[in-house]
This record gives sequence, structure tokens and C-alpha cells, in this order.
Amino acid sequence: MKLDHRRKEILRGIFAVCTIIVGITHFIRPEQYARIVPPQLPNPVALVYISGFFEILGGIGLMIPFVSVAAAWGLIALFIAVFPANINMAVNNIPIEGIPHNQVLYWVRLPFQAVLIAWAYWYTRKPQEQPGAEIIEKTAGSLINETAATLSDR
Repeated sequence: MKLDHRRKEILRGIFAVCTIIVGITHFIRPEQYARIVPPQLPNPVALVYISGFFEILGGIGLMIPFVSVAAAWGLIALFIAVFPANINMAVNNIPIEGIPHNQVLYWVRLPFQAVLIAWAYWYTRKPQEQPGAEIIEKTAGSLINETAATLSDR
């Protein structure tokens, strides 16, 4: 395994674990996250639970070869979907426990969302090189060949 590939896989694990942990915090302290949901959106606590669920699911999916590319795309969609809450937090200077209460920090935190999106995007590229891709390719190839043979026998 090349060093760059090994590094990418280590970073995948770190990203997945961090995403899962943040998702879990949505269930432990939902009121903290509900505060930053823009007031125009209905049922902030439900939205927090939904986003937490999908964060956990995305982090787990990132580690499963069969779904890692789809999970990465799902995380990208999630990071885009929650961005209005981050903007609301910065604009209205809304404190969250565990994050130092500093409006400048809230504004500096906004571009970090682009880093998360780029990080997730890294795992959507070259799906044939994802861990387990060769197994999927062989299995899919076998299924396609069997299906084609069955159809040609008709």
C-alpha cells in the first residue's frame, strides 16, 4: 500500500470517528444544536435528531466499502444542509456549550464547512480505489454475467 493511500485511509478513519462523535452529541445535547437552527425552520429538535442520525450513518458508511462513496456524498449534502444553522449562529452570536463563546470564532468557523465538504469529496473520487472495491467489482461482474447468460438463454 502506498504511503499516500495509507494516509488517506487513516484520515478516513479519523473523519468517520469524528463525524460519528459529533452525530452522537446531537442526541446527548439536542437543545444546544436546536438553538442555532434558523427560526424559519419548523421543529428544531427534530431537525437536530435527523441531522445527528445522518451524521452517524455517514460516518459509519464511510468505513463500509460497499457504501463509502454514497456515504461521502451524503455527508456533503448534510454539511450543505446544516450550513444555514452555522450562519445563524454566527450572525446572531448564539452560544453553544463546548464552543468558546466568541462571535469572531463563529465567523471563522464558517469556512471550515468547506474543508469538511472537501474532505468528504476526497472519498467520492476514484471509487475503484476505495477499500473493498475489487470485491464489489468481482461480485457485480459475476451478477451481470449471470444475468446476461440467463437472458440470452431465453
